[in-house]
Amino acid sequence: MNNSEEYRTEPKLDYAVVFGSVMVLGLPLNAVSLWILLRRHSLKSPNAIFMVNLAISDLLLVISLPMRVYYYATGTWRLSSNVCIYITMLFLNNIRSSSIFITLISVDRLLAVVYPLRSRHRRTASNAWKSVALVWLFVLMVNIPEGLELAKNLKSVNESTCFEFNKQQWPQSAMSYLHLVLVVTLLTVNVVSTVLVSCTLHRRLNDSAKVNNKVNVMLIFAMNLVMFTICFLPVSVGVLTIKRHEITPLVCLASVNCCLDPLLYYFSLDAFWKKKEDVDLAREQQTRDNLFS
Repeated sequence: MNNSEEYRTEPKLDYAVVFGSVMVLGLPLNAVSLWILLRRHSLKSPNAIFMVNLAISDLLLVISLPMRVYYYATGTWRLSSNVCIYITMLFLNNIRSSSIFITLISVDRLLAVVYPLRSRHRRTASNAWKSVALVWLFVLMVNIPEGLELAKNLKSVNESTCFEFNKQQWPQSAMSYLHLVLVVTLLTVNVVSTVLVSCTLHRRLNDSAKVNNKVNVMLIFAMNLVMFTICFLPVSVGVLTIKRHEITPLVCLASVNCCLDPLLYYFSLDAFWKKKEDVDLAREQQTRDNLFS
């Protein structure tokens, strides 16, 4: 049996519908989120900086989905293997960058709630931008060995196939283990942050802070944990435990994160809809409250 017969795939309309739905929802949600964050928020808040980059990461994933929709709707891949590599890397990069940015948001909220005075000189826009630069540099550095490995594996695959390979063509590698270790480590950081913030807020139930603000803070952590346990962890484990051509349902599940991330902005950020001036005044008032509390 030749390569064309062995690796030819049948159209999978259910996958095409899922990726198409994610694309239709994720594009406007993240585009509007990015527009609001850039238009209404001065990028002086670490939280806003991390959210802007999270939205960019999600948009990069969304723009790769039309090709996935086409592939699963037709069962053929008419573009070059390099395009397949780029689209695959955009998906992997989204999981890594999104999981890191979500964790940075959690850590920023942890410092703001648990150590408001001691952390105010560290929670600066300058430090946030440095963290963002390191994240994207790390993502790009990981692309080099992983892209080379994927290119090597694609040489043995007929060009009408993309995204789905058997175990022999794409064996387990050090990069797969690194990916899983990264996700598990970041999930642990989010769990610890959630516990510490929850305990701190519980001790402050009777102070002057609004209960609604506390609910919003905990909603941020709840959304972050949902993102890790539903979107990031299953596909990271699945890469090492199940056959590559059976992992597509987990890839579909992971891609949903770009539709869930905007909920982090809409429902968890009190000042999301406010203008820059209102945000600055609220931040100044919060600083004064912390100093005299």
